[in-house]
Amino acid sequence: MRREHVLPTLADTQALGRALAALARPGDLLVLVGPLGAGKTALTQGIGAGLGVREPVTSPTFVIARVHRDGRIPLVHVDAYRLGGHADVDDLDLDAATGESLTVVEWGQGLVEQLADEHLEVRLDRRDDDVRTALLVPSGPSWEQRIDG
Repeated sequence: MRREHVLPTLADTQALGRALAALARPGDLLVLVGPLGAGKTALTQGIGAGLGVREPVTSPTFVIARVHRDGRIPLVHVDAYRLGGHADVDDLDLDAATGESLTVVEWGQGLVEQLADEHLEVRLDRRDDDVRTALLVPSGPSWEQRIDG
């Protein structure tokens, strides 16, 4: 899989999510980074579709975290935007679910990396022409192999 992606449409962003879901294993952590409107939730919708989640995957902004259990592996979708720091992450008790789930955290950079030994950071951006871009930044040998394999 390429590390850099140009995503002209919503469908392209969701297709990248489905491709990432195909690589996902229980215990994986994805950290989504990017400004408002960059496509973090759209990417997570594609991940959910790729895992076979049947219920709608929507932004967990106000509930902080949603768990979707009906896919190939459970999907824990977290929005860390309103979290103030590591103590708030600890209060969510996310590490209790990370071993059996794919955990996807929007706005989690610098807050959640300690939840797993390795993680994949997905840096999303929206250009002036409204085209999204994604850069995959693996942290750890397992993600390196899956992305480059």
